[in-house]
Amino acid sequence: MKYSDQIGQWLKAAGYTHYFYVGGGNIMHLTESLDRYLTGVPVVHEVAAGIAAEYFNVIAAPAKALALVTAGPGLTNIITAISGCWLESRELLVIGGQVKTADLARQKLRSRGIQEVDGVELVRSTTKLAERLDRVVSAEEFLAMISVSWTPRKGPVFLEIPLDIQAATVEEAALPAIAPPGLPTASEHKIDQVADLWTKASRPVLLVGGGVEYATVDALRSRIDALQMPVMTTYNGADRFDGDAPNYLGRPNTWGQRSSNIIIQQADLIVAVGTRLGMQQTGFNWQEFGRDAHVVQVEIDPAELEKGHPRVDLALNVDANDFLQRLVAHDLPAKPDWLAWAQSVRQAVPRVEPVNNTGEGYLSPYDFIVRLETLTRPDDLVIPCSSGSAFTLSMQLYKQKLGQRMITDKSLASMGYGLSGAIGAAIAGKGRRTILIEGDGGFAQNMQELGTAAINGLNLKIFIFDDQGHASIRMTQRSYFNGKYLGCDQPSGLGLPKWDNLFTAWDIPVLRLPLDFTEDAEMRELFDAPGVAAFIVPIDPEQTYFPKISSRITASGSMESNPIDRMTPEVDYLEALSLKT
Repeated sequence: MKYSDQIGQWLKAAGYTHYFYVGGGNIMHLTESLDRYLTGVPVVHEVAAGIAAEYFNVIAAPAKALALVTAGPGLTNIITAISGCWLESRELLVIGGQVKTADLARQKLRSRGIQEVDGVELVRSTTKLAERLDRVVSAEEFLAMISVSWTPRKGPVFLEIPLDIQAATVEEAALPAIAPPGLPTASEHKIDQVADLWTKASRPVLLVGGGVEYATVDALRSRIDALQMPVMTTYNGADRFDGDAPNYLGRPNTWGQRSSNIIIQQADLIVAVGTRLGMQQTGFNWQEFGRDAHVVQVEIDPAELEKGHPRVDLALNVDANDFLQRLVAHDLPAKPDWLAWAQSVRQAVPRVEPVNNTGEGYLSPYDFIVRLETLTRPDDLVIPCSSGSAFTLSMQLYKQKLGQRMITDKSLASMGYGLSGAIGAAIAGKGRRTILIEGDGGFAQNMQELGTAAINGLNLKIFIFDDQGHASIRMTQRSYFNGKYLGCDQPSGLGLPKWDNLFTAWDIPVLRLPLDFTEDAEMRELFDAPGVAAFIVPIDPEQTYFPKISSRITASGSMESNPIDRMTPEVDYLEALSLKT
């Protein structure tokens, strides 16, 4: 059989069901062959193929999708998506085409074959494995390569396959059985040690990260609730608990919820499971994170445990899912006084603080998020893009319903991620309504994929913050450079479309939201109807965004940030409400 057909067979046997791609000459055999075994979804730009596959894999697990790109520009176009999966520790297989082996420059020339770029060298620093298949590899070798992507710590794998290798004739072979990865697990002594710390603590918090699988928490949720464990989540773990659960204390983060930031800083024990505790989680002033707490970190990558920030008192290089299952099997005591105090803080600190200014005729983006939340259903998929105010406000405010899934790629924080990710999530969701919240500057970077959404008839509802440019960049320039605006809006040279006109090119219905949009019959009908629809959210270009962590430029020119519980404006809610612990 043809080797590209054999690869298609192997991918199907490995659990792949879909591939996102842009056609190209150097992947012509793979494109035709994969169509025999998987569902192909053509996209307009290769970066969308990678992002869509990333989000598909989060929603559809254990089913998998890959990205297929041609040589040269096909590969260079997908590097942003590869980098996003690298930073977020997410599964992604990218198969790239290449010129015939006889035409390879092999680093002796800049290029010999047409469109030849050494893809392996380009992506080596942001992949777990990058290999060129200069020869036909066996089923065992192929499985060993692709499985690197889904074994913790997850990450992208890139396989570059020259055209003549794709077309080679081979003897048919079956893919070996796939064994679950062997991961290090905590000893009973370590589990007992953490359980003892929890028992003795007065103010413990369980911080659940994206390394704890959704299915794991789903299976353990009733036990965690019965134990009345005070739980928080990282952004990647945001959908693991109901936003109204009595033991849920929110999402602490540099751009997190003020009440959650206050609470975690009052804890005397933080058990962080399945999170690398990066600076976005702890704050740039990481020395202050958990200032009075004993910090336990459970993380599969030993390098993250040894990086030196934040301070960690007990570091466990073990499987987070196994650890959590075994920890909650213990008879851990409830902490009713601490939980009641923490919930009183959650109630006392307003989700929408009265500090922000919104001009007449515009929707407050804060009010928009809170009001949109009331219209959603428990089976919705919520995609809050990946950067800018649309992202930060969604993650700071949105109260998730149990059953909803929330996905973003916060670590790379690339503009343009939202639409492509929403497409992948919507296809994986098989008809579940998918809600995208995106800023106008970010949406403009990948708006060509509206065609992909439209032609596939996705149940996708798009909300675009129309604030006439890059709100976060504008805010930075206002704060640090006295309002000298550069490349952040139309007056400073940024060209954006007239949003009300754009969607007609794809026959997508569009509605500019009225200020009372939750009561608007046309909006409700369009939001609840199947198919693609767009909603333009009128946001004041001079809108302010507080609370936030403030930084200042020191005399030496360096930046100094507040700890996460000192958000600007600095309000001592504990003192004002007599809530000091």
